[in-house]
Amino acid sequence: MSRATMTDTVGLQYVTTNIEGGEFSYVAAAGSKDKLRSALGRDYVHFKLDLRFFDSETNTVVLIETKQSFVDADINQLREYVDQEKALFPKNKIIAILANTTNEDLRVWKSVVDDEHELPGETAIDTMSYYSSLFDTNRQNNREKVLRNTYALNELLHKKDIDEKLRSQFVGTTLLYVKSVIKQRGISEINDETAKGLREYWSNFNEAQIRAGIQTTLDDLLDGSDNKAKKVELLKTNVVGDQKVKKLALEDWLKILNDIVVGIYAYIDEDSSEGQDLLNLFFIAFNKYTGKADKNQAFTPDHITEFACRVTGVDRNTRIFDGACGSGSFLVQGMVKALADCTTMPGTQSEKETQQAKIKREHIYGVEVEEKAYGLATTNMLIHGDGNSNIKFGSLFDSMQFVLDADPDVILMNPPFNAKPIGIPSHYKAEWGKAKDGKEDPTKGMVFVQFVSDCIKAANLQRRQNNQSTKTVKMAVILPVAAAIGANTILSDAKNKMLVDNTLEAVFTLPNEIFYPGASASACMMVFTLGQPHFDPQTKEPNKATFFGYYKDDAHKKKKNLGRIEQFDENNASKWKAVEDKWLRLFRNKTVEAGMSAMQEVTHNDEWLVEAYMETDYSKLTVDDFQATLNNYLAYLVKEGRVVEAGASVEEGESR
Repeated sequence: MSRATMTDTVGLQYVTTNIEGGEFSYVAAAGSKDKLRSALGRDYVHFKLDLRFFDSETNTVVLIETKQSFVDADINQLREYVDQEKALFPKNKIIAILANTTNEDLRVWKSVVDDEHELPGETAIDTMSYYSSLFDTNRQNNREKVLRNTYALNELLHKKDIDEKLRSQFVGTTLLYVKSVIKQRGISEINDETAKGLREYWSNFNEAQIRAGIQTTLDDLLDGSDNKAKKVELLKTNVVGDQKVKKLALEDWLKILNDIVVGIYAYIDEDSSEGQDLLNLFFIAFNKYTGKADKNQAFTPDHITEFACRVTGVDRNTRIFDGACGSGSFLVQGMVKALADCTTMPGTQSEKETQQAKIKREHIYGVEVEEKAYGLATTNMLIHGDGNSNIKFGSLFDSMQFVLDADPDVILMNPPFNAKPIGIPSHYKAEWGKAKDGKEDPTKGMVFVQFVSDCIKAANLQRRQNNQSTKTVKMAVILPVAAAIGANTILSDAKNKMLVDNTLEAVFTLPNEIFYPGASASACMMVFTLGQPHFDPQTKEPNKATFFGYYKDDAHKKKKNLGRIEQFDENNASKWKAVEDKWLRLFRNKTVEAGMSAMQEVTHNDEWLVEAYMETDYSKLTVDDFQATLNNYLAYLVKEGRVVEAGASVEEGESR
């Protein structure tokens, strides 16, 4: 890119030059070489910067050093200019850029020229307004603070008599209102002064006006959304129209709003990918705290949804579908990953934002049959900047055309493990016998996976009829381990039907109590390539081996009132990130490691869990492992009635 193009892009009106040739001399700015040395406190080599831009309204300065083809040594030259800028103009906020004139290559730093402050994803020179915006927010992401304050907020709402089933919806929509007010008032940092100002602002309202403000926020956010009336009705019913919410006094509102501002919003930088993950974490955590009555609720943890996105390769071009989206965790995580990937695409910030808008509008699809969960999903997507328009209220089994129109590339699902058979189409239950009239789905959720498979099969049939190429789709689905074992005829048949048209790529055994404090089921994640048969048509043998992972240790620990918490090492580095990278590396390279993974050709008659195939790494076994095994066996004997009381003998014939 030429210097002239760079100047036009950043803005000619911001150019500052003090010597001939359009350059900027820090010697001239200081008054002499000696004065520059004095300001720096040391000597220097370089002092003539190629391009300097300054915005006096925001005190943002953009420094660009150009080269035909820069090398690492040129970074030191740019660093000298940044040091000189700080010495002479200490109040300025600095963006430093090393750019080539023979191609589009560049590197960008914020404030300091070092590895920590280099900005990833900067692929083109951009406008001054964009560079100024990089300094707009000072919020810092803090996972444990968010979790602790989420728990405290739940306790506060309990004291205020907000119904348990409505709390997550109430908090989600109130957070949307808080975000709207903060944006309208131009607040970029939450501190004592701005928090006090917000409290004073809300003190001028009465209770009805605050509820009206929430209603207006919802109306504005859902404007143009598909099925807006239904969504507004649900959100209104669960928040501003609820009788207990109407009973909140102004002081109650001020306390709730303040706690959301200083306890939640202050610790989330929503402009970062990590901040978006924290918003999802907050919403999931609140759902768990308020859903303890139903132990079958299985809100997928955010780190597991992120892992599923990485396993299936979600990026900015991916169309994502979830056929049982619940509160929207998979869809939010997929959207966050896709939006983050836009930052690495070539082009200007405007072009990246155009792609991000397309992702929110056209790439996120979900179905949810339960009304409360549908409202939660809508709120969750709105909290993350929309993407709610293509979430359908209804049964997955009535939504084949919706799936076909979505044309997904990746399917992420955590279907109900115990759905009522009455809601499942009769042709899926033809061979279920008495179980078709039972209380729970005997396939443990596999029937939902089968329906999605049938949708992809129908889509490919349609493509063949139109002389188009068929398409494969990646799927990551969380199911109970019972579905992988397939111990009964119905489950075995469900597994067999899946392998006719699809390849089982991997099965990961997930950590114990993965849904704590919600459902208690042990779970696994199955990864399929839909639209690619598992068996060779000639030999009837599997086309390839399936990868199995023993992914039990995710570096999270249970913590009272907080759920399962991510652990960090002595350098404050995430232990989970290291674990996740290893999990992905083993899977992608199909590496067999004792105690961790195995490769095995399987059919529907086989167990789909790594425990059946991997070698044990005996070097890692401890006395605690041995004791835990004995305890588990004893608990089994008690449950089966073979041990009646402490000290009693096992039944005759039982091994001792």
